[in-house]
Amino acid sequence: MSRSRTVFRCESCGSEQPQWAGQCAGCGEWNTLSESVARVSAPNSAAPLRRYRESMPITEVPQVDSGALPTGVGELDRVLGGGLVRGSVTLLGGEPGVGKSTLALQLVAEGVRRGRRCTYVTGEESPQQVAARATRLDALESGIELVPETVVDRLVERLEVDSPDVCVVDSVQTLYDPSVGSVPGSVTQIRDCTQRLVSLAKDRGITMVLVGHVTKEGTIAGPRVLEHLVDTVLTLDGDRHGELRILRASKHRFGSTQEIGLFAMGERGMESVADPSALFLVDRQPGISGSVVVPALEGQRPLLVEVQSLVTSSALAQPRRSAQGLDGGRLNLLLAVLSRRAQITTAGLDVYAMAVGGVKVSEPGVDLALCAAIASAVNNRAAAEGLVLFGEVGLGGELRRVARMGQRLGEAARHGFRTAVVPASAPRSHPDIEVIGVPSLDHALDVAGVI
Repeated sequence: MSRSRTVFRCESCGSEQPQWAGQCAGCGEWNTLSESVARVSAPNSAAPLRRYRESMPITEVPQVDSGALPTGVGELDRVLGGGLVRGSVTLLGGEPGVGKSTLALQLVAEGVRRGRRCTYVTGEESPQQVAARATRLDALESGIELVPETVVDRLVERLEVDSPDVCVVDSVQTLYDPSVGSVPGSVTQIRDCTQRLVSLAKDRGITMVLVGHVTKEGTIAGPRVLEHLVDTVLTLDGDRHGELRILRASKHRFGSTQEIGLFAMGERGMESVADPSALFLVDRQPGISGSVVVPALEGQRPLLVEVQSLVTSSALAQPRRSAQGLDGGRLNLLLAVLSRRAQITTAGLDVYAMAVGGVKVSEPGVDLALCAAIASAVNNRAAAEGLVLFGEVGLGGELRRVARMGQRLGEAARHGFRTAVVPASAPRSHPDIEVIGVPSLDHALDVAGVI
């Protein structure tokens, strides 16, 4: 015998509350409690537990091949450190329309071409819609098993029989267990269904990819425990109206989370970008004030990114400070350093700054370029042509060296830049580009020609 009771679960952390409140007592988030039904078993009606598993010394655990299997999608393999690991569970999140389903369909198509048995579970779209997309993407492979299913019990039974090598579930929010007693997409449903799929993947060695939506705050829908259940969490970012897509790993049990993958959304789906720097700079117009190029570091890859700034007089008591693709807090800090250490004030001015191309850059090596872009905009003086700047700016106005100087300089030289302004403590020898080391922010701005 079992009975049910009404509880309120937090959509952020999954904690339960006996009654609704504006703020979750577990994680402190506001307006995240939703009504749900919990099952309570009677004390004397518990189902018999299965026999426990025998323990064994760790040295006697049989070893299996846990090497990554290449997916055939170059930039995805780069982020995953070589490919997907057998029996792993990967959560792929992103905003609607960013290309999650497109990337997932290309993934299974490449898997079939490599001789793997692949299953694509569709809960949001009809089989006809998925087939039409596959035709457009040149991913219409007869080996792809298309399963239109949303009931998790039937799906698990099907996968136990078929036992595919790779299974994509699009999306995990559409799955539900009728015995849970809450609507599909609720915290309880997402958590319980994901747990079932994770257990199946580990027991049968099925490589599982779960497609998930993101909330308006930019986090993957469902409780945070969902991210703890899986092995890898990937996030696909980008402007849905543009072509650039950036794939990042916030969690990866089998490798580094420092790499990023870059795709261009085209008529044939997600195409790997071989030279991202050229894509970022293709529409750049030299000789404009407020524009500076910086060799930024994303993961292990140097990227040439154009940083732009625009300042204008403000009618507000507190002028606007806007940062797109950059750290807003860092922008405010650098404005204070510019005012105090370089006598470039923005009081009474609205300041807008952005990293062009939809890329998000937060590493400290962008500090000097952002300061130069702001100074260039304030003084309406364009930076010297063929120049790049990078380095961390301290509160005292000093410049500090950053990681992978040689790679940054090599990327700038490869794209035709002739001069680089760097911190004085950094190595200043490079065969293909002139390197100028400067100790302070005001000195660097003078060399750049923006003051």
